[in-house]
Amino acid sequence: MNQTDDRKPGVTLPGEFLERIDQAGIDYNEYMNRFRNQAQSRDQEAPDEDERRLRVYTALNFRRGERIEKTYSVSPELKALMESISEPQIWMTLTEPWCRDSGQTLPYIAKIAACSSLVALKILYRDENLDIMDRYLTNGARSTPKLVAFDSSGKELFQWGPRPKPARELIRELKSLGVEKEQMYEKLHLWYGRDKGTTLEKEFIELLRFE
Repeated sequence: MNQTDDRKPGVTLPGEFLERIDQAGIDYNEYMNRFRNQAQSRDQEAPDEDERRLRVYTALNFRRGERIEKTYSVSPELKALMESISEPQIWMTLTEPWCRDSGQTLPYIAKIAACSSLVALKILYRDENLDIMDRYLTNGARSTPKLVAFDSSGKELFQWGPRPKPARELIRELKSLGVEKEQMYEKLHLWYGRDKGTTLEKEFIELLRFE
């Protein structure tokens, strides 16, 4: 379990939440189709600076996702672990298209989930599901992406997010040095680019071994 999570694993999600996840969650293909439309439409001028930034992040994230999809293959070890899953699981992932960590991690998660026919990846938009998001805060914050895996009864199996441990440590160090947010994310994206999903894979291997 990610040690920055505010909740303990092993609890069972109330039935109404599990039903919401099943109904409101979309699969990765639908998410990327919507993402593509948003990335293209967000090329237009936005009315304020915050919205302009979100539009830029969305377009960049979509391009990153396409690149990762083309270049990444799940390792044999992780693929074997996924194929060994014997009971249905729901991998709920809370995110938003403008989330810069999600742009660097969700494409890997989607390919990993696709290795098992028993794993249903359900993507929920954070801002449309804040009551669910607030069950899975990280240090009190609505950080994304946030993945929580459940069995078919709603029992929590494991959590992951919002970024790999070395990336969390990098951000923590940069914050302590007073580095500005945009400079922090430049360094973070450099880390993601060099890592190429290696650390994320290791963390999922560990989670699946002990799940």
